[in-house]
Amino acid sequence: MRPWNLIEGECLPALHDMPDNSVDAVITDPPYSSGGFSRDDKGKDPDAKYTQSQSQGRYPTFSGDSRDQRSYLTWCSLWIAECVRILKPGGYFMAFTDWRQLPIMTDAVQAGGVFWRGIVAWDKGRGSRAPHKGYFRHQCEYVVWGTKGAAIQLEHDGPFDGCIQAVVKRDDKHHMTGKPTALMRELVRPVLPGGVVLDPFAGSGTTGVAAVLAGRRFIGIEREAAYAEISRNRLEAAEADFYGVADLV
Repeated sequence: MRPWNLIEGECLPALHDMPDNSVDAVITDPPYSSGGFSRDDKGKDPDAKYTQSQSQGRYPTFSGDSRDQRSYLTWCSLWIAECVRILKPGGYFMAFTDWRQLPIMTDAVQAGGVFWRGIVAWDKGRGSRAPHKGYFRHQCEYVVWGTKGAAIQLEHDGPFDGCIQAVVKRDDKHHMTGKPTALMRELVRPVLPGGVVLDPFAGSGTTGVAAVLAGRRFIGIEREAAYAEISRNRLEAAEADFYGVADLV
């Protein structure tokens, strides 16, 4: 039996079909609907919002990234509530966000039923851009994390760093907003070996790759066909790397 399953389709209908109390963690990087201060800014193609000009066009684009603040809060609350239903008691919830959307995401996590427990900072390094010399660099993104009910005291690992340094490497980036595999491997550590990690916004599959390489199982949901194909290829490679075979069935 394969250690991963990728569902191609919309996140909410796919989540509706999943059974209660069936996964150990939700670790995900949803669309931020960020990249500016105005409605026009948010409405731009993600490639224009998130990619430096010299790198634009390198990765497939994606949709669903232009919600205003009120609709973003409502939408996030809906899918987060489904994730909480699917999580086992004590299961971990982790969602990425940037500095603009951090207040909204912390509200959405609590509205969805997660017991909010803190924020992990991802330090991307000093290569992060700043508009001009008067700015502090936007070199951090954030993981809003919590649990379904009480946090379980772990024995297999931990405690875990609240700030993780991981630079983005070109040969490890397969999505215009992709996260480093090393970063995601740190985030899957709280999950017991053999546990199930769910990512409702799988993108290029990095959460799943990290999970499989760490001996965890993975369920991903991705609606963009181009990224679903990239995810499958990467998950197959990770499976072969960890288990030493190319085709588990």
